Amino acid sequence: METKDYTNMLHMGRKIERVRRLRGMTQTELGEALKITKQAVSKMEQTEHIDDERLDGIASALGVTVEGLKKFNEETVLYNTINFYENCGVKTSAVSNNHTFNNFPIEQAIEMFEKLLQKERDKYEEVKKTKK
Repeated sequence: METKDYTNMLHMGRKIERVRRLRGMTQTELGEALKITKQAVSKMEQTEHIDDERLDGIASALGVTVEGLKKFNEETVLYNTINFYENCGVKTSAVSNNHTFNNFPIEQAIEMFEKLLQKERDKYEEVKKTKK
């Protein structure tokens, strides 16, 4: 049984597949963007060499540059992700738990709500009387 080997950095089809998956796209979605079938996308992802003109359209559909697609490797993606997260400037100490507590007794809140509700009912009854 043959397994996919993602270590061959020259295999453009595999790079396209990995970028597509990382972008959360299905073969059908990529196919629609390229105006080709899902089966054609599958065949393209198994192709080792793809010409630059075709790569331009594929890169555009994937939302990446041709250069980025050609130089893609998972180690770089992981490295950049880790370093971006570690150096993004967001620290857990900067995110504090700001809770505002309501010091009203619940009975007082209910009483205020019932008064407001009664005022609105009275207004409604007045409007109802004037329309008759």
